[in-house]
Amino acid sequence: MIKEIKVKTDKRQQIIDITNQVKKIVKESKVKEGIVSVYVQHTTAALIINENHDPNICKDIINAFDKLVQEDGWLHNKIDNNAAAHIKAAIMGPSQTIPIQDNELQLGRWQSIQIVDFDGPRERIIKVSILPSE
Repeated sequence: MIKEIKVKTDKRQQIIDITNQVKKIVKESKVKEGIVSVYVQHTTAALIINENHDPNICKDIINAFDKLVQEDGWLHNKIDNNAAAHIKAAIMGPSQTIPIQDNELQLGRWQSIQIVDFDGPRERIIKVSILPSE
């Protein structure tokens, strides 16, 4: 089973929590045990699992990547001026896998699933696949 989540960002770089949308898909699946794979279909966005309590961590993550990856000097910028977004997303990765037990995501207390958009604002598509245990 593959479901889709659409997220609209409204800033150039933004982190949005999608945990509730993924939880809803898992609940509706009625899968008791297995795994859920969450995958973003874009090369300038990534998926992370991180803290959901302090919103400053999202700002810290974006600021850290801005320090790690400069905006200028990349060959790809000659095409559409977003090479840094591609590099940041490639470092973070496009997917996350979370165990399911008793029809619930097995995230830690402070963990949430978040999409990181480095080249917004845009509409992003996230595919959610559930694989039941045998």
